[in-house]
Amino acid sequence: MKTQYYTASSLDGFIADANHSLEWLFQLGEVENTSYPQFISEVGAIAMGSSTYEWLLKHEIYANEAEPKAWMYAQPVWVFSSRELRKVEGANIQFVRGDVRPIHAAMRSAAGEQNIWIVGGGDLAGQFWDAGLLDELIITIASVTLGSGAPLLPRAITKPALRLISCATFGEVFAELRYEVVKAPH
Repeated sequence: MKTQYYTASSLDGFIADANHSLEWLFQLGEVENTSYPQFISEVGAIAMGSSTYEWLLKHEIYANEAEPKAWMYAQPVWVFSSRELRKVEGANIQFVRGDVRPIHAAMRSAAGEQNIWIVGGGDLAGQFWDAGLLDELIITIASVTLGSGAPLLPRAITKPALRLISCATFGEVFAELRYEVVKAPH
């Protein structure tokens, strides 16, 4: 079981543009043509920041208020937020705040032998890294630059450096980099 930050990034290191949009990413192709289908099949629990959750509500679930779509994840989801957020009917979502460590323990229990996915954003992944709970980064780099926006991972990770596990290409626009988080000796 691993705690993984799996995300897409622009070439210049942003996961969303300055307007919190992901449209730059969706123009590049279908998710089925990436490692996502295999990745999600190995996920047993999901951690999500409030901005990611609200984006999903606005652009996926309630894009048409008259005909809302079903929640897209079968796995239990923990949404980290200090605000009260709209709930999705029938979805296994828990709204949490504060230190990621006790919540990570609950997520491990729910995930069983499967992995924990930190879906976004970069600051939430950074909180798991700060707590020593992040095991792997899987970053799909897209062949676009955004100039500004939400940073991939707003942390300095230099000693020890991340260890590159693999590189893969998907079509002509995506390169996937997989890094192991090297735990510092105590």
